[in-house]
Amino acid sequence: MKYICLGYYDKSKHDAMTEAEKQAIFDACFTYDDHLRANGHWVGGEPIQPAETALTLYWKNGKVTTTDGPYAETKEQLGGILILEARDMNHAHQRDGNRVGSVEV
Repeated sequence: MKYICLGYYDKSKHDAMTEAEKQAIFDACFTYDDHLRANGHWVGGEPIQPAETALTLYWKNGKVTTTDGPYAETKEQLGGILILEARDMNHAHQRDGNRVGSVEV
């Protein structure tokens, strides 16, 4: 079964980190990705652009309309997606390695 993990982070906390702290997080993510690959759980994953670059699309009067930014205002913003292969939900949430924010599976 495939599961999508949506990884969130607090931008203000991220912005306050040193470059070395940010690099350590990226290194840990890449190491974790390698672990998933080696154990057959990696399907795919990507970081995404910050919320400031986002558009929300919706239908209005039969046409697509856009607004700037994400739909919901929140302190945490989506930072990336990860697609896992797992037996079930319990197995899937044990596979996710986000240590700096929250994850929706």
